[in-house]
Amino acid sequence: MKKEYDFSKGERGKFYRQNLRIHLPIYLDEESLEFVEKIAKKKKADLTSVVNEIIKGDKELAKTLV
Repeated sequence: MKKEYDFSKGERGKFYRQNLRIHLPIYLDEESLEFVEKIAKKKKADLTSVVNEIIKGDKELAKTLV
């Protein structure tokens, strides 16, 4: 790395996008992935839908416990 960098020609906020939502990838361990894949195969659905259903169910269950 250089000791100093010249930012005199830089443009502030060039890549800033207001209200931008970034969707980060989620990685499952092998056991969890196999579990979700089996359910998706039975339901003939994609993995994203199945994972979202599981999470929504867990959220409802957690609300009843609190």
